[in-house]
Amino acid sequence: MIGFSRNLSTVSKLSHLQNLQTRGSPNFIPFPQLQHQRKLLEWRLMSILHDCTLFSQIKQVHAHIIRNGLSQCSYVLTKLIRMLTKVDVPMGSYPLLVFGQVNYPNPFLWTAMIRGYALQGLLSESTNFYTRMRRDGVGPVSFTFSALFKACGAALNMDLGKQVHAQTILIGGFASDLYVGNSMIDLYVKCGFLGCARKVFDEMSERDVVSWTELIVAYAKYGDMESASGLFDDLPLKDMVAWTAMVTGYAQNGRPKEALEYFQKMQDVGMETDEVTLAGVISACAQLGAVKHANWIRDIAERSGFGPSGNVVVGSALIDMYSKCGSPDEAYKVFEVMKERNVFSYSSMILGYAMHGRAHSALQLFHDMLKTEIRPNKVTFIGILSACSHAGLVEQGRQLFAKMEKFFGVAPSPDHYACMVDLLGRAGCLEEALDLVKTMPMEPNGGVWGALLGACRIHGNPDIAQIAANELFKLEPNGIGNYILLSNIYASAGRWEEVSKLRKVIREKGFKKNPGCSWFEGKNGEIHDFFAGDTTHPRSSEIRQALKQLIERLRSHGYKPNLGSAPYDLTDDEKERILMSHSEKLALAYGLLCTEAGDTIKIMKNIRICEDCHNVMCAASEITGREIIVRDNMRFHHFHNGTCSCGNFW
Repeated sequence: MIGFSRNLSTVSKLSHLQNLQTRGSPNFIPFPQLQHQRKLLEWRLMSILHDCTLFSQIKQVHAHIIRNGLSQCSYVLTKLIRMLTKVDVPMGSYPLLVFGQVNYPNPFLWTAMIRGYALQGLLSESTNFYTRMRRDGVGPVSFTFSALFKACGAALNMDLGKQVHAQTILIGGFASDLYVGNSMIDLYVKCGFLGCARKVFDEMSERDVVSWTELIVAYAKYGDMESASGLFDDLPLKDMVAWTAMVTGYAQNGRPKEALEYFQKMQDVGMETDEVTLAGVISACAQLGAVKHANWIRDIAERSGFGPSGNVVVGSALIDMYSKCGSPDEAYKVFEVMKERNVFSYSSMILGYAMHGRAHSALQLFHDMLKTEIRPNKVTFIGILSACSHAGLVEQGRQLFAKMEKFFGVAPSPDHYACMVDLLGRAGCLEEALDLVKTMPMEPNGGVWGALLGACRIHGNPDIAQIAANELFKLEPNGIGNYILLSNIYASAGRWEEVSKLRKVIREKGFKKNPGCSWFEGKNGEIHDFFAGDTTHPRSSEIRQALKQLIERLRSHGYKPNLGSAPYDLTDDEKERILMSHSEKLALAYGLLCTEAGDTIKIMKNIRICEDCHNVMCAASEITGREIIVRDNMRFHHFHNGTCSCGNFW
């Protein structure tokens, strides 16, 4: 209907124009008046062209252009060709015919053709037109170079882009042109030449917010947040796009604290928030796992008009955030209030249940989803297979994996195979898991072999571990975690000679181990970080004393350190000393010191929780009467009355 009404509007405008032209007019019209009428006619035709949405409409207007003696008017024809480009008419057909009838096309008409070819991905034709333009002695304008730079950037053709850059210097007059400068920055950023982009930026005499923001986003994309921050600080006028670039940049580079700090500053200066900003800060909060920040962000989303009840994108992101903050019940409350749900909403909630070990809730929600018109996608199946894996539901996992493609049209990807290998491996079916990997219809990726290697650690199988590790060393040659994991498997099996060889390789390659880190959210939302063996916390002495007292109480209830969790060729006393300095134990002691009796203690950790710390958390939950929640890089562990939600299966 809209297209039909616009079509009628175009026809009526042309009819009105025709009526104006057929009215009686004096025999003699002074030249200035005639010139004014011509300009008015050009303006009306360009206005009508602007409203055209169909090729047939544009041809009608073209007929009027010819009839009114404007077939040589470059300005009107420039608009005509731009509109032909907009409705996807191939440049080599009608537009080329229109252009070919003009005796002396001006720079803007040439540029319209160059731009049209560029937008249709015909870079060679676009540059050929530029060459013809120069041979005809027509000088380019700023829009000519903008079009060429965009075309080179879209094709990632750096060599041609440099040649165009050289043209701007040879011809001269474009060094201070804002649009040309911004287009050059865009080209160099897309081709990965940040140094060149920065040089162009530094040499620009005039810059706008686009110049600054494009470079800030580029630095963030490549992980250089220091340079991004420096540019942002110097930016004279910071708009929402620039603020969002900083928030999402820090979030995407695994620096959630800084992302939240910038979002707080953004609120302090009264900057408005949109969906993109919220997505970035929600991601940061999910990484950090901080509940108080989660509630604060949700309040801002509600006040900004992006609450979960009316916004499915933000709602789905909030579900993921609350799940990763250790609050699956709060995540489900968000899910319940959503008036509109899609596959992402269901998948986020299923993944949330999976990471908390609530396999039966995940399966129930999956079956509820199948009763709606929403069909599961690949992410949904990753969630449901992960749920089966974490709960050891091998048979259910097998059935779902078999039905994926047959009943739901979702072809298994390497990620789905990784879930199945993890499921079989955790259940002790290592040979079956290896056979599954060998029969995959595609090449296994690092996730598949990593799942098998992790399963070998659980069940102490150094032989299959060696097979998985060898493949990982090829796929991820700089992945220190694979070397350390294989080393730990060898150590647990008492194969110290292999351990020494691997550690020598690690030293020779100059790998640096990612230190174990845990963090705890204080009452006011402040985050307290703890590293293995750390003594830098202001209350370090109190923490160590509290931990010592806790361990003594645990010993009286039968706790014995799991020395296998310290895979080093050391004495038992030295191993025990290392175990007592693990970061999650320090975080637990601090949590006991600064919270009230009966309060839940939530701890986030960047790597897998070891068996000894898992045992300590179980026992501590019983003797203190506290619920202790630990999120490691694999899943959530809910410790209550001496047991864990994972059933010691992780």
